[in-house]
Amino acid sequence: MSLWARVSQLPQPVLEQLRYIYGENFPIEVRHYLAEWIENRLLNVPNYQPDQESICEQDAASFLNELINELERTAINLPEHDSMTIRIRLNDSARNLRQHFSHNPAQLYLHLYNCLQRERQCIAYPEECVNVQDPEIIEVINGLHELQRMVLENGNENRNMVRDYEHLLLEIHEITKNKAQLEAIESPQLREHTRTALAQQELKVNDTVNHITGKRLNLVTKFRRTIQLTSQVQDKVLHKYLTQWKINQGFAGNGASGMSASNLDTIQAWCESLAEIIWNTKDQIRLAMKNKSKLNIEETNLPDYLPQHLVDVTNLLKTLITTTFIIEKQPPQVMKTNTRFAATVRLLIGNTLNIRMSNPVVRVSIISEAQAQATQQSNKASEQSCGEIMNNTGNLEYNETTKQLSVSFRNMQLKKIKRAEKKGTESVMDEKFALLFQSSFAVGHGDLVFSVWTISLPVVVIVHGNQEPQSWATITWDNAFADINRVPFHVPDKVSWNLLAEALNTKFRASTGRSMTPENMHFLCEKAFRASLQYPVSNDLTITWSQFCKEPLPDRTFTFWEWFYAAMKVTREHLRGPWNDGSIVGFIHKSKAEDYLLKCPRGTFLLRFSDSELGGITIAWVNETNEGQPQILHIQPFTAKDFATRSLSDRIRDFEDLFYLYPNKPKNEAFDRYTTPPGQPRNRNYIPSEVRAVLMPSPNNNNPISYPNTPNSYNHLQSPDTSRDTPNSGFNLETEQVVNHLPYQPLADLELENIDMFASSYT
Repeated sequence: MSLWARVSQLPQPVLEQLRYIYGENFPIEVRHYLAEWIENRLLNVPNYQPDQESICEQDAASFLNELINELERTAINLPEHDSMTIRIRLNDSARNLRQHFSHNPAQLYLHLYNCLQRERQCIAYPEECVNVQDPEIIEVINGLHELQRMVLENGNENRNMVRDYEHLLLEIHEITKNKAQLEAIESPQLREHTRTALAQQELKVNDTVNHITGKRLNLVTKFRRTIQLTSQVQDKVLHKYLTQWKINQGFAGNGASGMSASNLDTIQAWCESLAEIIWNTKDQIRLAMKNKSKLNIEETNLPDYLPQHLVDVTNLLKTLITTTFIIEKQPPQVMKTNTRFAATVRLLIGNTLNIRMSNPVVRVSIISEAQAQATQQSNKASEQSCGEIMNNTGNLEYNETTKQLSVSFRNMQLKKIKRAEKKGTESVMDEKFALLFQSSFAVGHGDLVFSVWTISLPVVVIVHGNQEPQSWATITWDNAFADINRVPFHVPDKVSWNLLAEALNTKFRASTGRSMTPENMHFLCEKAFRASLQYPVSNDLTITWSQFCKEPLPDRTFTFWEWFYAAMKVTREHLRGPWNDGSIVGFIHKSKAEDYLLKCPRGTFLLRFSDSELGGITIAWVNETNEGQPQILHIQPFTAKDFATRSLSDRIRDFEDLFYLYPNKPKNEAFDRYTTPPGQPRNRNYIPSEVRAVLMPSPNNNNPISYPNTPNSYNHLQSPDTSRDTPNSGFNLETEQVVNHLPYQPLADLELENIDMFASSYT
């Protein structure tokens, strides 16, 4: 089934969004009638992702000509039952394509390619395009269509009234002229006749005035209805869908998916339609006011609502413009001084009202929490800042391909920061800042000037990498629990554990590739609360900020968050493959791991995060005592420092007493894909070597383990240090340098003495 055939089966709201995305210059009918032709030429090139620079101009021009020829051929060969209107529309589309894209065919090529990718997204993730079950989506679409119809009708009536006003003014002018002539008539009979005719003219004019007044009042009523419906639709677009998109940005900062740019494209299409509706209504009201003033007729007992309607529609425009100035790509929320960072700002109505013609300047500054509060309260961008940002100005520029008015700041850098005075136990990692983006521009014909501003998500500024963990605690809590209408940057001090657990799971999944299991989550709960809890926990269970990241765990020097962050970091950097395969249990109590393993045969093992070592992972495994009883041993935890020397999978391969990954999977099936292939000598005159891991009996374990073909001496580099965790039953870890089997070489190339030495060590 073709892509278009599958797209055609999508719900109507999704199809409406696609129609908006294709735009007026490429009618959806063209996509429908040339579906197979378009897909064959744009989708049958594997791994091809064109951009404006990579498209060959000659190929794009050839594509445009072929497209126009195919469109004209299709119009001629349409089946008889297709209407003449479709034929005409296809031929018109062919002419329009030639007119609009002959000077830049690459623009059309890239536009169509992006539209097809959008169709693929709609097929794969329709819920990311629009929530088709949401009746308010349909209300927005139907509301926009109704408003466009109303504005068109109001415009026609307004133009008809202009003609009525012109005829009326001519009649009034004729009466004025006749009155002047009446004074000059000397004949009484003619004078009376003229007076009678003049009276009839005035009566007719009065009737016309009353008729026009009625039509004008009816039009004023229609203006009011248009403004009311526009307000309802705009409120839904801005305060439901755009607000939800902004909330999702915070969730995305914690790793949540579903932050699709296509959602913003849909919202932009709605906002641009609203901007045109509002601006046209504003022009129509001003025209009605102008025409009324020409008559200079007093309307007793008839209040004039037009001035108020003009105020109302201008306020709608102001709200739309100021609210749609948004940060499309947020700056990093943990920001290190003297480090380059990026952000992107976008104006969602940039394709309307002539705004793009002036390329407005956007300026960026960093502000404190107090300054952010003052900016929000006054609804005016502050000129103050609490730091210095390099490369902090840019121009909003319009992209013809994406139809977006935006500016990307790619090389900003925070040079210095001024911090507030700390209170109590506050640290620099608790202090929140924000980037303030501001601009001003004229709309329409320059008669209205708007100042716009927007504030980024909270930012924590650090100067050293060791400040990252606590900084991310501040940001994670804020992203998860901030209210959209809050005072910057207030967050609750106590939240539901289940909500926090969801945020932690989202962050862990985004960082490592796989979610935690319900058992993992319950383990985290018990660790955070330092107690055994019944599963599942109640929704009423709450955790405080202090419990989360300020109070050390029992008998430890680190907090719950520091332990969780370290486990997430080592998994992301060194254990992603085995974690995604489900080969690492990770979050499990030591006692529960032992209970599981005691039911398994000798050599069964599982991997769990160390309770005592930040970012450590240990192997628990089943051995036997001298009496043949099962015994659970724990290998000293590995950390990122250890994995820089030898990977977890390589170490597991080295340990010959480990046979099965819990519950019964052979270790080679679980880990061989991640082991390092044997090294090759960089120089054939040298003997290659590698590092291997071996187990040493710990001082409190008198049960030695024999490893064939390994040196008897273990006085080499020990990793990790023996001063670290594991005074428990188990084995210390050591690594040894092992010489590989020698490749065949002429004996003349080697020293025989060395060969004899190594041979005696490994026999």
